[in-house]
Amino acid sequence: MTKNFENFSVYTKSLDLIEKVYQFLQSQSFEKEFEFNNQIKRASFSISNNIAEGSEYNNNRQFIRYLKIAKGSCAEVTSMLIVSKRLKLGDENKTEEIITLSREISSNISNFIKYLSENLEKPNL
Repeated sequence: MTKNFENFSVYTKSLDLIEKVYQFLQSQSFEKEFEFNNQIKRASFSISNNIAEGSEYNNNRQFIRYLKIAKGSCAEVTSMLIVSKRLKLGDENKTEEIITLSREISSNISNFIKYLSENLEKPNL
């Protein structure tokens, strides 16, 4: 039985990350940071979109490929938040909260990749 991507906990966490990023960017300090805002939004969307797209192939090798892209996007979100801290943009506590969530999602994706790698001959579960 194939599981819909909407039911993967890592997918729902990635949606939480998008919400937190959007809330974070509501700070007045980001008002004129158009490139920063666009890039971190795109990176956060990339996580959920790659999980969704990869799951639709019903092939673990393909899914792993997309999960690796999603994991890279987690690192991009984390990196941008580290930059925002150095530039003193946004609330530092919120920044740390989102960094923690991004790293948690990345770890979850690593575990998912490991699980799928151990079951390469089987269709997605």
